Amino acid sequence: MSDEKPHAAGNVDAGDTSERVGMAVLRERGLEPEELREKLLDAIGAEFTTYYYYTNLRMHLAGHEDYKEITEDARLEDRAHFELVAPRVYELGGALPNDIREFADRASCPDADMPVAYETGGFDLENLTAESILEVLLEAERCAIRTWSEICDMTHGVDPRTYDMAQRILQEEIEHEAWFVELLSMERDGEVNPAGHFVRGEPGDAPYSTNNRFNDSA
Repeated sequence: MSDEKPHAAGNVDAGDTSERVGMAVLRERGLEPEELREKLLDAIGAEFTTYYYYTNLRMHLAGHEDYKEITEDARLEDRAHFELVAPRVYELGGALPNDIREFADRASCPDADMPVAYETGGFDLENLTAESILEVLLEAERCAIRTWSEICDMTHGVDPRTYDMAQRILQEEIEHEAWFVELLSMERDGEVNPAGHFVRGEPGDAPYSTNNRFNDSA
């Protein structure tokens, strides 16, 4: 048996902590890790801000407990997407922005903010409807699908680690779109447009994107 170990050495010198083999192999395969890292920061910026905005949207679905429950699943799963991918940014030599405003501004999707004006004293609730909230939720999920589809295309066959994360998130975003298509179809148009949704075991279970928990804080 040969004593040669073909993967024991490469373009990164032994003991060099200024370079990462995990980034070097991506370059060798034609993917610039810095470009991917920036795409991921934009994508998880959208997931993080969506988690915030969905909190407000869910609060204002008054009288629609079924809508609120489904929105809560989507809200918590968007947070899980942020948590899943944030470490990958660091593995690619990056970091989260220190300024949360900068992080929000670079998000890959528009703000999923309330569909009515905010004035002194609060929102214009007289003109707020469940239909208008569901429309915001639906379009936010569609933007997320486009975002993660692009990252899947970038990484397929090149970066198995990032691709695994992105395709898991994409599966949940496609589910979220189907949920809100069903709800909006009935609320706005009186049409039955089934999503096949069934309540998660626990709110925000994130069956695809949540890693196995090592402790209750995960």
